[in-house]
Amino acid sequence: MTIGEVRENPAPAASVVRQPTFVVEPSKGWLALNLQEVWEYRELLYFLAWRDIKVRYKQTILGAAWAIIQPFFTMVIFSLFFGRLAKIPSDGIPYPIFSYAALVPWTFFANGLTQSSNSLVASANLIKKVYFPRLVVPISSILSGAVDFVLAFIVLLVMMVYFDTLPTWNIVWLPLLLLLALVTSLGVGLWFTAMNVQFRDVRYAVPFLVQAWMFATPIAYPSSLLGEPWRTLYGINPMVGVIEGFRWALLGVNTAPGPVIIISSLVSVGLLVSGAFYFRRMEKTFADVV
Repeated sequence: MTIGEVRENPAPAASVVRQPTFVVEPSKGWLALNLQEVWEYRELLYFLAWRDIKVRYKQTILGAAWAIIQPFFTMVIFSLFFGRLAKIPSDGIPYPIFSYAALVPWTFFANGLTQSSNSLVASANLIKKVYFPRLVVPISSILSGAVDFVLAFIVLLVMMVYFDTLPTWNIVWLPLLLLLALVTSLGVGLWFTAMNVQFRDVRYAVPFLVQAWMFATPIAYPSSLLGEPWRTLYGINPMVGVIEGFRWALLGVNTAPGPVIIISSLVSVGLLVSGAFYFRRMEKTFADVV
């Protein structure tokens, strides 16, 4: 064999391995949720949530202190106008802690809903470039609010010490109540984030909806102002069960949620399931429309 000569030595036919061919086609009709795929991308879920946390407080003067300032000053305003001037009852609990105990889970819910509803549009470049289960995006935006919740909850514990209010054994239900707030935020957020890709005016409607929803929730007033069966029917608003549950678990109010929690939980799960299926149905158009 001389220098520069190239000899072709084909491999035996038996050693040739054919690579599988994948054909990508748009999905049709209603799709399975495929939650196993979301679990397989759990590391991406973590990094997206951590990215949202860093972006939220990047180049801010007060940083994570905003997680405390927002509910705290809202509590001050409510205490002045609703507690002192309007003399709204607070189930025998000092009004400042009565309202703040409701604002902590509400802020977690409201911020999660607002962030998740715009999460797909904000991640448009990522969605167009690589494939991953799109459910990861709104879920991560809501989970990133857990840091804000912890900071605001620490202030709530300090206020409980200041007002000499000790939690009861009902506090063991607190993680489930927080989960209910998360499910509600994610359920509504999935509906709005999918619609926001198609109709961009959704992002303008969400802040108005959140504001109206806050006054339709017993934050500045107790649900005990309603008699039965209206108080139970009030649980159709899923955040009613969360708010009343937090007060019952932490402050020991006598108005136990009871049936309100059941109705709120059913509505919340219904929103999550329907929102997830609607999100999956519209997912095939996200990369083209966003």
